[in-house]
Amino acid sequence: MSGTLAFGSPELPLAPARDFFVCDFLGAVPKHDLAAMEHPLFSLSTRPDRRILDYEHNGCHVQIVPSMKGRATIFDADILIFCISQLMAALNAGRDVARTLTLTAHDLMVATGRETSGDGYRRLRDAFERLAGTRITTDIVTGDTETTSGFGLIESWQIVRRTRAGRMVSVSVTLSEWLFRAVLSKSVLTLSRDYFTLRKPLERRLYELARKHCGRQPEWQVSVATLCKKCGSASPRRVFRAMLREIIARGNIPDYDLEEVGGDVIRVTPQRLVETARAPSLRPETLEAARARAPGADIYALEAEWRDFWAATGRPALRSPDRAFLGWLAKRAC
Repeated sequence: MSGTLAFGSPELPLAPARDFFVCDFLGAVPKHDLAAMEHPLFSLSTRPDRRILDYEHNGCHVQIVPSMKGRATIFDADILIFCISQLMAALNAGRDVARTLTLTAHDLMVATGRETSGDGYRRLRDAFERLAGTRITTDIVTGDTETTSGFGLIESWQIVRRTRAGRMVSVSVTLSEWLFRAVLSKSVLTLSRDYFTLRKPLERRLYELARKHCGRQPEWQVSVATLCKKCGSASPRRVFRAMLREIIARGNIPDYDLEEVGGDVIRVTPQRLVETARAPSLRPETLEAARARAPGADIYALEAEWRDFWAATGRPALRSPDRAFLGWLAKRAC
């Protein structure tokens, strides 16, 4: 097998940072790593999923083995998104980062839209256990040598501090080297904050795939069969198709419209394209200047955020959209 699961460049050295990183970036922009958005690493089941998943697509082979607790779910991935977002915010601010993060459980739950009840803390602990127990094996090609690499979604976790009642206060999480390298190589994409409001696992997975594959293209078309495979769904195709139609009818996937077209194909279109056509255009050199001012940031996400700001302020006429955008970016960084 000669596929590659791209969790960042394996040649990147780990940062010579301190041994741990304390999460303290309030309101960090949600970000997810590209490999998790591309491949069905997480279960869509709401019950313990103990299936071994063998996934192969376009030359890439991945095997995902759950623990007795079950495979990590797409809601468990919120923990990784929170950690990635914190690390990217630190990198963009010029701070040192490390593979072990110390985070406040309450902050994580609030940032990802989770309940902060006692049951919410219990479910959070279960999520840590599933993330640590789920193992991924994939074929990696380095030069002319093919090797097989296995790793967990997180390497380890521990409760650092509890309340008198035993509820976790702060937690230490050590990410896998693969995931940490994905952060260092900035192989991540910005997510809509509305992602955390999606309560159906398939809705979340469809948003991830739309964000990864559609991007700023006019559209992305994919067969129902391929979409079922990329979602990692265990449902028969006819059942999966029925679930898709229900989601399409609701139309609540953030930033994207889904439409069923002929030939058992789904068309995905960014909702922003219509608004972008009416909004002021920016020159390529302006975007390059923005990249220099906000290294590591998703510049297209920032552009879209600026257009939202422009629309919310009444779509005023701009003598120089480029200067307006760079001025907005400077104020946003303050």
